[in-house]
Amino acid sequence: MAEVKEPLPVTPSVIQWARERAGFSMEDASKIFKKIAAWESGESAPSYPQLEQMAEKFKTPVAVFFFPKPPDVPSVEKSFRTLTAADFAAIPRTVRLFLRRGQVMQLNLAELNDGKNPAPRLITRDIKVSPQTSLDVLASEIRKYLGVTIEMQSSWKSTDKAMEAWRDAFARVGIYVFKDAFHAKTYFGFCLYDDEFPIIYVNNSCPKSRQIFTLFHELGHLLFHTSGIDVLDDEFIRHLPANEQKIEVICNGLAARLLVPDDVFDKLMQGKKADRDTAAQLATYFSVSREVIYRKLLDRKLIDAAEYSAAAKFWESQAKPTKESSGNFYNSRYAYLGPRYIDLAFTRYYQQRFDDLQLAEYLNLKPKNLQTFAEEFAGGGL
Repeated sequence: MAEVKEPLPVTPSVIQWARERAGFSMEDASKIFKKIAAWESGESAPSYPQLEQMAEKFKTPVAVFFFPKPPDVPSVEKSFRTLTAADFAAIPRTVRLFLRRGQVMQLNLAELNDGKNPAPRLITRDIKVSPQTSLDVLASEIRKYLGVTIEMQSSWKSTDKAMEAWRDAFARVGIYVFKDAFHAKTYFGFCLYDDEFPIIYVNNSCPKSRQIFTLFHELGHLLFHTSGIDVLDDEFIRHLPANEQKIEVICNGLAARLLVPDDVFDKLMQGKKADRDTAAQLATYFSVSREVIYRKLLDRKLIDAAEYSAAAKFWESQAKPTKESSGNFYNSRYAYLGPRYIDLAFTRYYQQRFDDLQLAEYLNLKPKNLQTFAEEFAGGGL
């Protein structure tokens, strides 16, 4: 006689909460999960594989579906001071789902660290800014706080190495950087502010030089204690009140000032032509994009707007999409989460703080993939 399986004790109202929070109508969700209406009414329950798929699609941890009621998680929209409601609503669903994933990662960090950021210093707490802050002063203060000299920066021989070095520098001052493929070309990244666990998410489909630029744009938002988003079209800025406009201007200018300090740039430009070849040479030296260098030349009126626009369009046409870690699922997961976060999760696991299933949750893996991932990136099996 066949064994009758007990239905999973998921909470119907939590399924509805997760679907609506992810921005799915019942009609859209039903195209993916044919029985979701019955799950939400309590008439039936999903299988575990279906629950895993739903957790991935709605960017909600599996464990949450077993909560007795929907969790009291604040709306992510309210933390974006420099976005109007209309501009926030215009963010594609795919990107909004990553905003939810970002909130989950903040919760994970809080749980793994017992509610206290493990960094000895927290940059968002120590550096004070206002809309009246001098951009040059702020850039100098941040570089000194991060402890990264121009000599160190120029020693990184590729933008790949530069990205990981900056990522590690951010982690040392309390900011975890996560990555993923957003599947939205004009959205480069975002940050979510929190007093204890501020995070940055970067679109891994962008070139590494653009990812680096996004890091510092989002750092600017975090220093103002607000969440932010880095997009190609910043037309939304003109809809903002005066103070919020100033914040966006500072965030937009911060990366160029910090990554390419004016005094160093002017020294390196001596005796050189203001042209595309020079832009390529300096971009390699600073591990930034050629557009960043050309923008500085434009600001100094060494090139005109037409030449800047033509060069930017040409370089964009040359750009190739970033490969997703050679197409290997485990390499991609390692790149997305970063070594510091992965080491933290495995350390807590080896301290017997939680079981295999919870470890898989923290790493956003299916339990069946956990052993292979551990063998490859955690020094052995579980």
